[in-house]
Amino acid sequence: MKNSRLLVGLAVAAMTFAGGALANDIYKWTDADGNVHYEDRPSGAATEERLALSYRRTNTDLVAQSVQSRVDAQTERDEAKAAAAEEAKSAETNAAEAAGRQKKCDSGRAQLETLAQSRRVYREDADGERVYLDDKEIQKTRQRVEELIAENCAS
Repeated sequence: MKNSRLLVGLAVAAMTFAGGALANDIYKWTDADGNVHYEDRPSGAATEERLALSYRRTNTDLVAQSVQSRVDAQTERDEAKAAAAEEAKSAETNAAEAAGRQKKCDSGRAQLETLAQSRRVYREDADGERVYLDDKEIQKTRQRVEELIAENCAS
């Protein structure tokens, strides 16, 4: 019981002194050298003036809203950056795939041109020896190359 009364008394005293600290006046004066001074007590200088200060308590709800809006804005910016990076990566991947398809397309067209212009078509076996293709093998090869071209060439 005594402890609670003591705590209540200390709380009342703290609020009383804290209120007095907020109510203090501030005085501004300039010395002979032109330096400006601020004090909490009057100095008696001829250039002294009492400053009219006002204050208001901080609205914690507004502060919390402001902080939350800043956090939300930063989160939105971070998400936008991540989406842009992912989009750039996707575009880079698509460009690499398109370049690979174009390379296969060019290679296929060159092979088809070789098949069309050559009298005798051959391939090399594992030993590096030429093995000449008959008409049936040439037709199969031409069909595979045309499929490759259809798959990889846009036009």
